[in-house]
Amino acid sequence: MQVLHGIQVSPGVAMGRVLVFHSEDFFSVGEIKIREEDIPREIARFEESLTKTRAELLSIRRKISDEIGHEHSDIFNAHLLILEDRTLIEDVIQKVKQDKVAVESAFAAVIQRYFHAFLQIDDEYLKERVSDIKDIGRRILKNLMGHEKDILSELKEPVIIIAHDLSPSDTASMDKKNVIAFATDIGGPTSHTAIMARSLEIPAIVGLDRITKEVVNGDLVIIDGNKGDVIIDPDLTTMDQFAKEEKRFIELISELDKLKTLPAETKDGHRVHLTANIEFPDEVPSVLAHGADGIGLYRTEYFYLNRTDLPGEEEQFEAYKTVAEKMSPQPVIIRTLDLGGDKFLSSIELPHEMNPFLGWRAIRFCLTHVNIFKVQLRAILRASAHGKLKVMFPLISSLGEFERAKQIFEEAQEELRKEGIPFDENVPLGAMIEIPSAALISDILAKVCNFFSIGSNDLIQYALAVDRGNEKIAYLYEPTHPAILKLIFQVITSAKKENAWVGLCGEMGSDPVLALLLVGLGIDGISTSAFVLPKVKKAIRSVFYTDIKVIAEKALTFSTGGEIRKFIEEEFKKIAPEILEG
Repeated sequence: MQVLHGIQVSPGVAMGRVLVFHSEDFFSVGEIKIREEDIPREIARFEESLTKTRAELLSIRRKISDEIGHEHSDIFNAHLLILEDRTLIEDVIQKVKQDKVAVESAFAAVIQRYFHAFLQIDDEYLKERVSDIKDIGRRILKNLMGHEKDILSELKEPVIIIAHDLSPSDTASMDKKNVIAFATDIGGPTSHTAIMARSLEIPAIVGLDRITKEVVNGDLVIIDGNKGDVIIDPDLTTMDQFAKEEKRFIELISELDKLKTLPAETKDGHRVHLTANIEFPDEVPSVLAHGADGIGLYRTEYFYLNRTDLPGEEEQFEAYKTVAEKMSPQPVIIRTLDLGGDKFLSSIELPHEMNPFLGWRAIRFCLTHVNIFKVQLRAILRASAHGKLKVMFPLISSLGEFERAKQIFEEAQEELRKEGIPFDENVPLGAMIEIPSAALISDILAKVCNFFSIGSNDLIQYALAVDRGNEKIAYLYEPTHPAILKLIFQVITSAKKENAWVGLCGEMGSDPVLALLLVGLGIDGISTSAFVLPKVKKAIRSVFYTDIKVIAEKALTFSTGGEIRKFIEEEFKKIAPEILEG
């Protein structure tokens, strides 16, 4: 038996068999032997695959050039050059002849040798070409094998996913019915994998460093998301303890479930709006089951992942309409497309960026691709006739960005009026405050926004210069840092002066202690994973608003995040000890 400790990011316990997921699994073809007389046929198959791949690339390049400009289509030039590299082609043919293996086996071995060689070169530009080699390699292998291997979408039984990391594309394609837990080598509490695990209501641990090296497919493991432990090959005593822990956890969830019909209201009657974050329409039943007051963050970029085309207006309209109708009369805040960072379109290859989280993403992408942006806005507006929708623009950094987005929104409204298509004429428009510049000019933005939603995940990342997915510096990701609390308080104060509603939709709100601090600072609403809402509601219903307001004001006077955390935990323990239990 072996125990590894990581960062607990989603509560619960699970025991099951391991599926180790490697993003490079597509290159793990294995050695497929052939006969001497099959060699000409294999070489012909390779040539056909190269021809087909070249045609695909040229077609995509034409499409990109037509839709967003010639300068963006040029990124495929490197792919085409690799495709025509005679040395690579001859190496593959030689391996087929010499080793008498199928061409996919030969190609997989050669292409892996190429990108490992590139990684050893002491030149940043050449190192960056590895992603081009991998991409073109996948395309050629897909054409050789006739299909693209998609392990996560074809799960046949319940498994625990063990991975170095899971990208948004990986999780969006997962067969979620058969994933009972996650554990990854890297990541922090607000990494994509962590957020997805909480949305799916399954145990998860990240930042384990070497978990992928310690297990193989089929190993029995226990994931203890309450403590952050992964137990490999547990003995009978440990398995018995696991069963008791699982029972205790189920009892706790059952107890919290009793609160779902009660309001999130302090003992002295101060009401807080507790809403849920979702990625997919099929999460709505979970939102309703956990007693949410609505949806505070509907992430829409997952429509765009793992597909070769862009989602049309009708497809988006139907999805937004479904959510609006099911949640009515509760409000739904739809965040417009937030691509970039770690989420990329399959149909539009974005140019490589040194710092993608600081690059061409979210509202910046949408203001460039007005055609894509307006299709989404039209779909949201049409769905607004079927429920209470609000629209929120992500990554706003200036007044000009918000005003330009608003202008495009009004153009979409005018188009629908002319077409005689009904929509709500009074859809509120809000800004996500997740960049320090937006927080610092929140007094200006509050004059033109109907509401704010503080995206604490990115606000903390950008204000503290901490990659929130990097486990090596996870200790620096500090929600109670004085700078963060002052920025949040400034945003709340600005909103109150203009009578604008202000909420927070980051993972900071999932911690009951921090949630009470936010309420004390004056936040109107908190949106987090549906699964943790009852826990936060219990904390809010355990205190007097007058008490936590005094505690929050005092917290702003301390010099370090550690001092603030210690202070608020001690103070909340005095007035509601049950908040810190378990």
